[in-house]
Order: sequence, then C-alpha cells, then structure tokens
Amino acid sequence: MRKTALLIIDMFNDFDFVGGDDLLRHTEPIVEPILQLKRHFKDNDLPVIYCNDNFGQWKDSTEDIVRHVESSNGRDIAKRIAPEDKEYFIIKPRHSAFYGTQLDILLRQLDVEKIVMTGVASDICILFSANDGYMREYELHVPQDCVAAETAKRNESALTVIHETLGIPIDAAEAYIEQTKS
Repeated sequence: MRKTALLIIDMFNDFDFVGGDDLLRHTEPIVEPILQLKRHFKDNDLPVIYCNDNFGQWKDSTEDIVRHVESSNGRDIAKRIAPEDKEYFIIKPRHSAFYGTQLDILLRQLDVEKIVMTGVASDICILFSANDGYMREYELHVPQDCVAAETAKRNESALTVIHETLGIPIDAAEAYIEQTKS
C-alpha cells in the first residue's frame, strides 16, 4: 500500500454563518465514518492530519480554534473528533488545505503519495483541496460518506465534479478500509 495520509478538513467549525445550521445537520452523520477511517489509519501507523480554517483570526493557534469551537454549535462534533497525540493540525487561511499552508511540505516529508480527504464543505474546501492535491500529483480518495455540504444536492454535485473531472474514487469509508486491509 502506498503511504497514505488521512486529511480531516474543517471539522472544527462553529457553524455560525448563513447556512451553518444546514451544514451542521449534514455534518453530524459523517462523524462516525470519519472516526472509523481515523481508527484504521492509526491502527496502520499512517498519518492523520487536521486542516482547519482560522476563522479569519490571524493570531489564532490550534488551541484557540479548538477553544472557540467548544463554545459553539459545533462543540459536540469537535468533542467527538478531537485530535489525539501524534496527529497533525494545520491552520489554513482559505478554502484549500494546500493554499498558504505547509501541508505539501509535511506530506512530502512523511513520504505520502496518497491522500484520503474527509470533512466539510464538499462543494468548497474539499473540492478546492482535491483539485490542489490533484495538481500536485497526489493519488486521492474522497469517501462519499465522509464529506458534507449545506444541501444534499450541493454535496452530490461536488462529488460528481470530484469523480468525473479529477477521476477521484468516491466510494464509502468502509469500502476503502476493506480495499486497504493488509
């Protein structure tokens, strides 16, 4: 198996914006499949990397972001999916996990060739991150039950673009785990 990393994108979210309640409702069902993937990666000693928005706060740290979300509508999700020891946390300034971050450098230092992308929102941050990963020639996978958007239609449209335009597999987390069991 090529060295693979799990990206968990924008799951530390306060959902405090127009459409945030809808995104929260669609995000709740993806938490367990993401945790299932996370366990699989940890069991196989593969890197887990959180990439999260900084909410426009240029002085925030990982702890500040986590603390902010713990007092928001996203607190239950954040509590369930919190980073553990030896997991990475990258703060991103824009939509793509690659734009303006050290993600590409970290992945190359870890000898990662394949990325499994999870999180929100599929029609923005996942789509842009997938495109940037594709442009950097990583092999990519986006489990359909591990991403969400504000509406099911927007999620489906994003997954269609990801699959048809970039050629990225989008089957379920469980199917991915079965394919990669050694």
